[in-house]
Amino acid sequence: MRVSVIGTGYVGLVAGACFADMGNDVICVDNNEEKIKQLKNGNIPLYEPGLEELVKSGVFDNRLTFSTDIDNAVKESQICFIAVGTPQDEDGSADLQYVMEVAKSIAKAMNGYKVIVDKSTVPVGTAQKVTEIIKQNTTYPFDVVSNPEFLKQGSAVDDFLYPDRVIIGSDSDKATLIMQELYSPFFRTGNKVIIMDVKSAEMTKYAANSFLATKISFMNEIANLCEKVGANAEMVRVGMSADPRIGNKFLFPGLGYGGSCFPKDVKALIKTGSEYGVDMSIIKCADETNKNQRKLFIDKITNKFGKNLSGKTFAIWGLAFKPKTNDMREAPAITIINALLDMGAEIKACDPKALETAKLIFGDKIQYYSTSYDAVENTDALLLLTEWNEFRRPDFERIKSLMKTPVIFDGRNQYDTDNMNENGFEYYCIGNAKKIKNAV
Repeated sequence: MRVSVIGTGYVGLVAGACFADMGNDVICVDNNEEKIKQLKNGNIPLYEPGLEELVKSGVFDNRLTFSTDIDNAVKESQICFIAVGTPQDEDGSADLQYVMEVAKSIAKAMNGYKVIVDKSTVPVGTAQKVTEIIKQNTTYPFDVVSNPEFLKQGSAVDDFLYPDRVIIGSDSDKATLIMQELYSPFFRTGNKVIIMDVKSAEMTKYAANSFLATKISFMNEIANLCEKVGANAEMVRVGMSADPRIGNKFLFPGLGYGGSCFPKDVKALIKTGSEYGVDMSIIKCADETNKNQRKLFIDKITNKFGKNLSGKTFAIWGLAFKPKTNDMREAPAITIINALLDMGAEIKACDPKALETAKLIFGDKIQYYSTSYDAVENTDALLLLTEWNEFRRPDFERIKSLMKTPVIFDGRNQYDTDNMNENGFEYYCIGNAKKIKNAV
C-alpha cells in the first residue's frame, strides 16, 4: 500500500519504518530540511533499539523515502498519517496547531479519495476538527480515522511490529477495510484489531495512559507509607502482583513517571474533564503524587546533607526518563539536578545514551562522563535515577574507594539492602524504612 507519514519524530519515524518493513511504500515527511537530510544519509535523530537497522533496510530496498514535499507525498499516497507533536499548552490542554496545519496541507494537496489518520495523541473531538478543516480546503472525498499508538520507548519497534492490539476508530466502512488491510501483516497468527468509533478511540489512548500513570502514583504512595510504618514496599509489591486482577506491571515504586506521554496525557485528560464539567479527581491526585515523589527524594538528600550543598558533589547515574532511550522529556533527573544546583551542589552525570540531550538542557552547569566510575570519583553521594542495565551490578568496592563518602540514594530500588550494608554504604531508597536506618 502507498502510505505517507507526516512528522518524523518518535512516533512518525517508528511507524514509517515499520510500515515499510511490511512491504508498503512509505514517504516520511518533515518540514525540517536538516532532519530530512540526515535521515536520507542514514543518521537517526533519536535512540531506539532496532530503529536504525529498520530505517536503513527500508531505504536500501527503496520502500522508505524521506521528503520535505508534503504536496507530493499526499498525492502519491492512499493513506496519510498525521504524526506531528501535540505539546502541552499552558492550560494543560494538547496544542493542536501542528495537527491542524498538516490537515490543511493534506487537503490542499489531495488528488482523490484519501484516508487521513490521526496517529498523534489528540483529545476527543480532534478528528471532527480535522474533518472540518479538510472539508473547507478540498472537494475530494476522504475519511478521517483515529489510530492511537501504544509504543513504549525502548521497545517501540517490537511494540509496533508485534502489537498486543491495534485500535482503529472509524465511522466509515471503506476506511475501516483499508486500515484492516494495512495492519493485516502484523497479525498473521490472530486478529487483534479493535474497531470502534472515532471518539472512543481518541479517548482510549488517554484513558490507558492515565490508568497506568495512576498505578505508578498509587504504588509510590503505598511505598511512602511503608517507610513510615516500617513495611517493605518491595514485599508489598510482590504480594499485590500475585493477584491476577492487579498484575505486576507499573507497580514499581520510584521517582514517578516521565517522558513525552504520561505527564502530557494526564494533564490533557484533566483539562478535557474540566471542559465538560467532570472533576477528574483520581487522575488529578495521580498527577500531584507524581510531582511530589521527586520532592520527597530531594528531601532525603537534604535530610542527610542539609539544604546548603555548597562544596558537595553528587554523581548522577541515569539522565533519561527511562532506560533504552535518550529522551529526557519530563525526566526526574531534570527536577532533581536543578534542585541540587540551586542549593549549590556540583553534579557529575553519566548516562549511556542521554549525555548529548542533557547538554542541551544543562549546558556547562554540570559535568558529563561516559563511564560510571569516572562520575563517582571524589563525590559525596551517588544518585541512581535511571535503571539502565549498565548500572545494575557495579563493583561496589571500587565505587567505595573512589567516593569521598559511601552514600547512595537509589531512586529505582535497584540494589540489595544487605549487600549495601555489607559493603559499608549508607543506603537510601524508596519505600523501605530499613534501608534508610542511617538517615539523619
